[in-house]
Amino acid sequence: MYNEFFGLDDAPFTLTPDPRFIVFTPSYNEVLASLYYGLEQAKGLIVLTGEVGTGKTTALRWILRRLDSSVLAAYVFNPRLSIEEFYHHVTQMLGIKDWNNKSELLTVMGRVLEERHRRGLRTVIIIDEAHELSDYVLEEIRLLLNFESDNAKHLQIVLTGQPELRDRLNQANLRQLKQRVALRCNMHQFPNVDEVDRYITERLVIAGSRQPNVFMPEAIDLIYRCSEGIPRQINNLCDNAMLTAYSAGQSRVSRKVVEEVARNLDLLPADHASPQALHANGAGSVLTAEAKQELWNEQARSGRTAPKSSVPAAAPPQIDPRANGSGNGNVNGNMNGNGHGNGNGSVHMPVRFEDLDDEVLLELGDSEHYF
Repeated sequence: MYNEFFGLDDAPFTLTPDPRFIVFTPSYNEVLASLYYGLEQAKGLIVLTGEVGTGKTTALRWILRRLDSSVLAAYVFNPRLSIEEFYHHVTQMLGIKDWNNKSELLTVMGRVLEERHRRGLRTVIIIDEAHELSDYVLEEIRLLLNFESDNAKHLQIVLTGQPELRDRLNQANLRQLKQRVALRCNMHQFPNVDEVDRYITERLVIAGSRQPNVFMPEAIDLIYRCSEGIPRQINNLCDNAMLTAYSAGQSRVSRKVVEEVARNLDLLPADHASPQALHANGAGSVLTAEAKQELWNEQARSGRTAPKSSVPAAAPPQIDPRANGSGNGNVNGNMNGNGHGNGNGSVHMPVRFEDLDDEVLLELGDSEHYF
């Protein structure tokens, strides 16, 4: 909808795991290099884990598209399978059809895998969402790893899933499978705002943008905080933010737009508040309440006169008209017991620290009251 408005050839922030939009940030490069190493060296069983939305499926599809023609890969994306359904799914992808029972299947599969290995060909099974596999299917996967010769694995298996997969492998009944894991990789969230900035900018460039700085720096900073560095959340925020900016006719996405979108998506951090709210609630102060009270008392003792704009409207001090020109001019006020008169009925009011205007510059002689 907004592609033409922002000068894009394609939608840059879809939620589908499109490997065309993979961004090689340092953390992503590390994972891809580990996966490549494990497959290249025929490590046998590789486990890739990561939080929801960190880009595991995107990485797998990127690798699948770039496997050499000598590699035959079966990709299982639905783990809710029985043992029979699992074997049926895998054998269809590997081109193994002539079997009537599990015994025949294992015999045919062993022969096919051995022949492929003899010819220098690789066979890989990649299973996504592996944390959802039943214990029975996981045990069958362990047994499939027994297709090997004295010095090489004939079959490689990649299990990828959420962090719960690690917990599954730590179960006592799956300890044999855990011992077969040759390589573990962990897909992390983007660790800092710089990687989020690079991710957003490069996806815009891939989508054909001639103006990759569509998002203002402060907007990217808020996106990082709201998304917690998770790519899927970043995509969701960016897509909706660009739609909102387009609706408002804004050529750049501001922090205010991102805040509005994040609030609608329930992605605002629990501790987030706008600058206006912080000021209204007294939050974000550089001083503790005790320190502010101490300054208040010091100002009262020094008799500093407050500007008219900063005198509190409520509960003004009571002035005795008889004090005009009599005595020493002291007037009993109700400002922490420290009001000072000057003999003509006027009162020196202590200034509350939070009431000072940001534009007021203290003279050098006044600074002693604040230290």
